[in-house]
Amino acid sequence: MSKTIPSAALALLLALSGAASAASIETILKKADAFRLPAASLQVETQVQTFKDGKETKEKRYQVLIRPGGKSLVLFRSPGETGQKVLMSGDDFWMYLPGSARPFRITPLQKLLGDASTGDIANMTWSDDYDGSVAREVEADGVACLELELAARRKSLSYQRIVLLVAKSDFRPVHADLYATSNRKIKQAHFKLGTIDGQPRVTQMVLIDEVQTNRETRVTTLDTKTRSFGDELFNPMYLSRSDVQP
Repeated sequence: MSKTIPSAALALLLALSGAASAASIETILKKADAFRLPAASLQVETQVQTFKDGKETKEKRYQVLIRPGGKSLVLFRSPGETGQKVLMSGDDFWMYLPGSARPFRITPLQKLLGDASTGDIANMTWSDDYDGSVAREVEADGVACLELELAARRKSLSYQRIVLLVAKSDFRPVHADLYATSNRKIKQAHFKLGTIDGQPRVTQMVLIDEVQTNRETRVTTLDTKTRSFGDELFNPMYLSRSDVQP
């Protein structure tokens, strides 16, 4: 004999199920983020290389200072670019060029080198910037993965939709398809795992251009240090001051 669940009880069960699902997604995304950003306040040494038809065409270095609250400061470290800076503070991006009277606003999709944009280098996080759901289980590069559908919480983000594959075993990021506002796929990202300070970390993100063929950009993490920073580093009014150093 079957039993009918009262409508009020059914509604409660569905609400609890939805809350559990949301919490699960949040946990997955936080763990995936931790493979890229092991601490809330970090100094990251980054190398960006571009390739065409498998041959390296250019290489640049950046130092990225990351602080809680969606703040990042990108310092250009390549010859001929010393003094250039990009500041991310929430939804706002500024760039400063030496000799300029003041910084000017840019978008998170502004290219720094190849397919590496300011948003890619400034290390925006999936758990803070996207809502998501588990779409299905798939296999990628021989790894059993969960496929996550991520939707941007704000229109200002670089990618309005991301299809992210994370390993079922530990939720490390494996692969991502990155979409623009028009829902056109503009990049593929492949995440390579290595070791930093004895811990498994994403040490390289390979960006495949979906618009121009045979082009690839590699964003490599050379080193990370847990650090704290003063407020003045993340104020656009201070970008022009050469005496403000990390």
